[in-house]
Amino acid sequence: MPGIELTSLSEIEYSRLSSQEMTPDMAAKYLWSGEIVLRTFHDTLREFYPHPDLLPRLSAAFQADARLGKPDSIAKNLRNWIGGRSQPTSREDIFHIAFALSLSEAQAGCLLGLCTDYAIHYRDGREAVYAWFLRTGRSYGEARDFFQSLPPAPQLNSLPEGGESHLTRDLQNEFLRVQTIDDLRACYLRNLDSFGALHLRAYTYFSKYLRQLMRPPSALDGLQEPDYSMEAVMAQYLSLKMPSGRDRSGYSVVQKLIKRNWPNTTALKNIRLRREDVPRKLLLLLYVITENVVDGEYHELDEDYISPQERLEDHWYCLNAILADCGMPRLDPRNATDWLVLYAITAGDDESMSGRMEQVIEALYADVR
Repeated sequence: MPGIELTSLSEIEYSRLSSQEMTPDMAAKYLWSGEIVLRTFHDTLREFYPHPDLLPRLSAAFQADARLGKPDSIAKNLRNWIGGRSQPTSREDIFHIAFALSLSEAQAGCLLGLCTDYAIHYRDGREAVYAWFLRTGRSYGEARDFFQSLPPAPQLNSLPEGGESHLTRDLQNEFLRVQTIDDLRACYLRNLDSFGALHLRAYTYFSKYLRQLMRPPSALDGLQEPDYSMEAVMAQYLSLKMPSGRDRSGYSVVQKLIKRNWPNTTALKNIRLRREDVPRKLLLLLYVITENVVDGEYHELDEDYISPQERLEDHWYCLNAILADCGMPRLDPRNATDWLVLYAITAGDDESMSGRMEQVIEALYADVR
């Protein structure tokens, strides 16, 4: 078992994955059957706020904000979120929930990561300010009004030549030292040119993995592989037998979750041009496809004497370190995509991780092709 705390349900899934008892067909049937107890937004919310006035408290906070639209629409959204029929997709809504329930900064980051791929982004001026107001026990209205009084940031979304790649961490540490409102304003203005909405570390990993796929190493016979286009990378590596159609009416819950936001060529191009952020799912897939071997790096995991359990545990630590570095939630065996990724990285010496994942996807969606 990995040397970190897991809930009992997560521990069961991790043990199931490390046992090596499932063939790809068996893994697909297990996912399709719905036996896996998925972690959900509404269960996590009730864990963070286990009191009976959850809906009235959220209703009072959201109804008081005239910007949010009609009261009936607001009430419907809240009932759906709490009832598990949907979850918020707006980071602003999730911050609003965190303030309304007096959640901690860490709990707010957990909900953000669960719903939107990323925890609190401390290089985003709004989120750095909101985090400070959460941390100091103030209200959502105070945080929003204060931020609206600040000048807009120019939005740095790429590193300058020779620039530091840990700007987010540096900014987070600086905001942690802020004690007063005046200090907060001064800190914000001092760092105005460093703020940006897109994540730099995730893009660094994305670029490294993509470069490996677009420019494969020389073949064993000495012939240089041709450079691949984005279309070729998508077709050759990232499709993994995932159905391309948009109709999901016949899909199970797990089928929908795994297919949701599956990458396509347009998304890859937009991310490369810094028009979109790097999705967590894409980063996980790139890790699996490249097996995290880039630039000819040596990995002890490639050696025959490494057991499947050791291989899974080492990849668990390595991939979690990458996710944490990018501000993304760590691996969760109760997340459908993460479970599939963890199953893929238990591939033995005679198969690739991507091949193992592809077999599961092909079996999992056999009924909807």
